[in-house]
Amino acid sequence: MSMRVLQALKLPIYAAQIFSGAKSFQKNPILGSRRLNARGLHVIRVKWAMKMAAWRRTKLAPRISVEQVAQYQKNGYVLVENFLPQELFDRVNEELKANDFIRYDMVQGQTVTRRVSLDDKDLATKPALRSARNDRRLLNLIRYVASYGGQPLVSLQIVLAQPGKEEEADPQVSLHSDTFHPTAKSWLFLQDVGEEDGPLCYVQSSHKMTKQRYAWEKSISENVSAIDNTYSARGSMRVKQDQLNALGYPEPTKMVVKANTLVVADTHGFHARCFSPKPTTRIEIYGSLRRNPFLPVVGLHPPSLFFLRDRMNSLMIDGLALLHKLGMRANPWQSKGAGKVDEWPLPKQ
Repeated sequence: MSMRVLQALKLPIYAAQIFSGAKSFQKNPILGSRRLNARGLHVIRVKWAMKMAAWRRTKLAPRISVEQVAQYQKNGYVLVENFLPQELFDRVNEELKANDFIRYDMVQGQTVTRRVSLDDKDLATKPALRSARNDRRLLNLIRYVASYGGQPLVSLQIVLAQPGKEEEADPQVSLHSDTFHPTAKSWLFLQDVGEEDGPLCYVQSSHKMTKQRYAWEKSISENVSAIDNTYSARGSMRVKQDQLNALGYPEPTKMVVKANTLVVADTHGFHARCFSPKPTTRIEIYGSLRRNPFLPVVGLHPPSLFFLRDRMNSLMIDGLALLHKLGMRANPWQSKGAGKVDEWPLPKQ
């Protein structure tokens, strides 16, 4: 079967993805159509996604404080110091030191990002981590920032950064927007994060679209063949720091924070992990939530079902492994077996 015929057969699927969270200009010829985007397809999707998110947040706002709503509206993120009670925070760190965990590593450039599942079966003997994972303040902040009800995915994340000449090969050190619509990620930092510890950087107010940004994104969507960055072509737009002012935004803010600080950010806004000039280990309880941006409801999230919500990490890991085995997609996460969460991987032989 020729590629042209195959593309024609897929057209109904490509068309349906207009009303979903699909973001890749490269993989969907409708979303990447020069003609349609010149007529405003991409811009219309962004505007409707932003309107729907604002409407859903009116339903979610009562779950968090007025001050937190104001902080999000101004900055695009919510920062809470001393988030966990000190006694619980200390016990979380004790459990991390005392136990081995099953680890999955993803290598990007000089950086290893490690994930550890926090499903119920993983926490049977770890009550402090379970209490932290289930903290309703955390879950409700993620829901508000993401603009969706439902069950956030929560895991341990460890960033092991090694400085070197190839730092630009790590896509996370470039300022970027995850996707075209509001979505949330959270980091409860379990250690102090200093200036040189690869802190999270966020461009304040960049969760809001400006006229300049609409024009910039429209120009990109009309010239997909000219995009020289793979991630931008897939809909996760990269921006250079010297472009921010022209888009109506300030310089990035570095999240240099004390241990037990929670940051929940709308990663539609521009953000990055700052480059670490020294070997760095960053440990955090990490959360995320992303759903269809055009949903006219807050709830109805399948992962919230009682028989799914406490095993979503395992289901995701198994699902990625199955898709890789079937040849349907690459799986960047490699099992590294049991061990301490902050144990550095062995150097390549």
